[in-house]
Amino acid sequence: MTDYPTLQNWLIEYSNTLPENDKQSIQAAFKLAQQHYPANAVSTEAGEPLLPRFLGAAQMVAEMDLLPESVAATLLTDISAHLPDWENTISEQCGKNIAMLVKGIDEVQKLTHFAKVDSLATPEERAQQAETMRKMLLAMVSDIRVVIIKLALRTRTMQYLGQIPDSPNKRALAKETLDIFAPLANRLGVWQLKWQLEDLGFRHYNPDEYKRIAKLLGEKRTERLEYIENFLSSLKNAVHQAGIECDVAGRPKHIYSIYKKMVKKKLDFDGLYDIRAVRVLVNTIPECYTTLGIVHSLWQPIPGEFDDYIANPKGNGYKSLHTVIVGPEDKGIEVQIRTKEMHEFNEFGVAAHWRYKEGGQGDAAYEQKIAWLRQLLDWRENMAESGKEDLAAAFKTELFNDTIYVLTPHGKVFSLPAGSTPIDFAYALHSDLGDRCRGAKVDGKIVPLSTPLENGQRVEIIAAKEGVPSVNWLHEGWVKSSKAISKIRAFIRQQNAEAIREDGKNQFDKVIAKINPKPNQQHLCEELGFRQLDDLYTAIGQGEVSPRAIQKAAGALDVPPPTPISENTIVKKSKIQAGGKNGVLVDGEGGLLTNLAKCCKPAPPDLIVGFVTRDKGVSIHRQGCSDFEHLARQSPEKVMPASWANLNAGQIYAIDIEVRAQDRNGLLRDVSDSLARHKVNVTAVHTQTRDLEASMRFTLEVKQVAELPRILASLAEVKGVNSVVRL
Repeated sequence: MTDYPTLQNWLIEYSNTLPENDKQSIQAAFKLAQQHYPANAVSTEAGEPLLPRFLGAAQMVAEMDLLPESVAATLLTDISAHLPDWENTISEQCGKNIAMLVKGIDEVQKLTHFAKVDSLATPEERAQQAETMRKMLLAMVSDIRVVIIKLALRTRTMQYLGQIPDSPNKRALAKETLDIFAPLANRLGVWQLKWQLEDLGFRHYNPDEYKRIAKLLGEKRTERLEYIENFLSSLKNAVHQAGIECDVAGRPKHIYSIYKKMVKKKLDFDGLYDIRAVRVLVNTIPECYTTLGIVHSLWQPIPGEFDDYIANPKGNGYKSLHTVIVGPEDKGIEVQIRTKEMHEFNEFGVAAHWRYKEGGQGDAAYEQKIAWLRQLLDWRENMAESGKEDLAAAFKTELFNDTIYVLTPHGKVFSLPAGSTPIDFAYALHSDLGDRCRGAKVDGKIVPLSTPLENGQRVEIIAAKEGVPSVNWLHEGWVKSSKAISKIRAFIRQQNAEAIREDGKNQFDKVIAKINPKPNQQHLCEELGFRQLDDLYTAIGQGEVSPRAIQKAAGALDVPPPTPISENTIVKKSKIQAGGKNGVLVDGEGGLLTNLAKCCKPAPPDLIVGFVTRDKGVSIHRQGCSDFEHLARQSPEKVMPASWANLNAGQIYAIDIEVRAQDRNGLLRDVSDSLARHKVNVTAVHTQTRDLEASMRFTLEVKQVAELPRILASLAEVKGVNSVVRL
């Protein structure tokens, strides 16, 4: 590892290349670091001295062209622990931008030190927790450079671990690096840190396997790099001689990627042919295949190692030609050939290639945000030409402001919608804890339950031993997450349902007490059209089944089946009712005894049908009426065709409608006013509220159903009304 004097000389040389303002900022930052970091000060992660650590990380940041202010901020990473008024001091001596970056680094450092992946969780749970932590790191910063500086600091830590003896803490840091920081560097496209984080993490987490693969490679990384460079030179010359413009790039696959491929393909090292890889970018698809022919003419392809993802793209849309050839010195090399457009999509497309490499689950919105960040980091060299201020502004992003990430007292991370409160957090932990939630502590301080949470806060729920949620949590808008809202609404529905069911049961028992002999309750339930008594109780409680209907059904159980009634009998009775008061023709004949069924309340021009009853003539139903269909299945011989006759002027029909709306004060008044404006007579009203939604049923008197559309349309315009339907 580079020693302190060498790093100090590097900083001097680097600052001398900068404009005067940037040079002064770097010098001021380094002076503050020297003043406030004690000579023997060490970091808490691995015991490395602070100044060499921050200088080494600053050198990595400088190599990534993240602007001099990022280098200065890296030098001051730990200043908050050594200087009380550090924000004002840095602003005055180094500049506000540097102070803001240092603040961001400080918050991330504290958070990552506290947040932990549960070691006792299942592999699937651990993977999910690690993914949540990666998202949290991106969501809680307003400047993406903070995350990259954190990656540089972790890379420096992993380099230092090689100098200390093995220990549980060393292995834990290595595991965390492989789980969180290396994948984060991968998806951001920070390749120069990604390979180091992976290889060093693997080296310290699984040293035996690392050494085995390193020994099998049999060559140093610098030698592999030199080999790739020579191969690329030969390949580029051959392609250019064919008149094809191309860009070529290559890198030797590092040890961790080789290990992952061995695990994925279930192969030993000898079974891998592509431990070195190069990429060729051309302009058109025909040039892809021409280049492939050139490669195969120069070097021998290995059978079975060719994939045409242009003709047969992967499921995520990835396109490229892959082949493995025997290169110089009989060493296997993977060659990837694609157009620049394909490469752009593969690297930055919505179906992000990094996710398929990591084996994660799809999240299109998140992938779009990552793609944007990768493009920004890829373009930073071109953006630098437009000025330092424009580039610095571009690094500031609010892409991830739709989700917040908060922690339990034990460091487990949970994601919640922006604006969530401690109530949402309690339900995220457990539904029962949400029901019993009565207070909360945020970062150790008691806060109201209505307090919006922020990224990185530690939340502790204060709960009663037993309890139920408050309806006011919904009324006051104190919950944002779908889980909390659905659980509270379910509780309200359950409470209402229990109260309604209990009331219905009491009414049922009172009616049954007056009936002798006592009927079989299950048979009575079925006679009324219900399978279970609880359903019947609920219907009674809601006013859908009257006491008289119960008495009638109980009487029907003991009445012998009626004798068939002929049409002649009906006609004979109907002579008393000459003309028929309802204006209905039964089987083409008028003057029959008819009545309009109360279950569906037919009115012109509804399609209707008749059913012969025992003592009320022909009952007229709307076609499709569920009660009629039930009767027709039992006694199909009693069904008779019916239609409307020439209607008498002034004939009135009763129909039922239902209005559903968000409950509020004055709702019934406003609905009634709307009906009054249409001069509609209301003969019955039944209202009920469940889960903050009002259901209002009205019986209206109209001359024809044709009048309904304008009435319903007018009701639909009343504030808060969700739906208006005829029952």
